[in-house]
Amino acid sequence: MLALPPGVKVFIARGPTDMRKAFDGLCGMVIGVINEDPQSGHLFVFFNRRRDRVKILWWDGQGYWLHYKRLEKGQFAIFDRASENESSFNIDGTSLMMILEGVDLRGAQRRTRFCLKEDPIRA
Repeated sequence: MLALPPGVKVFIARGPTDMRKAFDGLCGMVIGVINEDPQSGHLFVFFNRRRDRVKILWWDGQGYWLHYKRLEKGQFAIFDRASENESSFNIDGTSLMMILEGVDLRGAQRRTRFCLKEDPIRA
């Protein structure tokens, strides 16, 4: 399980990635494919063609972290959202954790946990 800093964005590359790529190759993909700065502190997620392997690149301020997960059975359930950027899309950290744990987010619903009510004094 990853502990993500607050405010971190998660960018997912839409196309399949060669899992032989290491730090420098993935940094090149962040710049060339996702059009972001790899040292921004955000997470950059890459899946292989079969969707049974994932690599996550993250800069922590001192160096790069490379997280790699290979499933023994099954696939990651990635849903593709419509976006202006055709090469990548972004999700929040909670959604990433759910994907890594095997949850298919297409059928998942978020429930409202709180509701801002108008202040009766100011109304």
